[in-house]
Amino acid sequence: MPVDGLRIARLIALLLPAALVGGALLSQSFGLVPCEMCMWQRWPHYAAIAVAALSFVAPGRPLRMTLVLFAGALIALSGAIGIFHAGVEYHWWQGITACTAAATPGDPMAMLDEALRRPLIRCDTAQWTLLGISLAGFNAIFSLAGAVAIFGLSVRRARR
Repeated sequence: MPVDGLRIARLIALLLPAALVGGALLSQSFGLVPCEMCMWQRWPHYAAIAVAALSFVAPGRPLRMTLVLFAGALIALSGAIGIFHAGVEYHWWQGITACTAAATPGDPMAMLDEALRRPLIRCDTAQWTLLGISLAGFNAIFSLAGAVAIFGLSVRRARR
């Protein structure tokens, strides 16, 4: 039976971001609270899930391939954000956000009220690591490896 790289790529494009978002949501049930940059990493995964799901119902191989490649690019985007976030956590570079509660310009009391209502989660401090790798680092590794696999498998011809 021929091995169709596009079929495998579609599965990776759907299941990888679903697993990464699922893991992130599961980590919240264990008390981890996502920072602003953590949330940034999720948006491309949500979009990749939708695009990859469309590739299962799209007519014709060219459209399916286009959708899978787009999903792969979205997954790679999340990985790139993960690299940036991990670099901020490891203090390799400065982040572009203060990762604080939303502020109301010119109204210090509204800003204080907002800060007191929600936890302050810093983007430059990893809440959890395994072997020195943070969740942002794991997202970068899995997302970029998955994107490379998706791109490689999508363009590979079926083997007999």
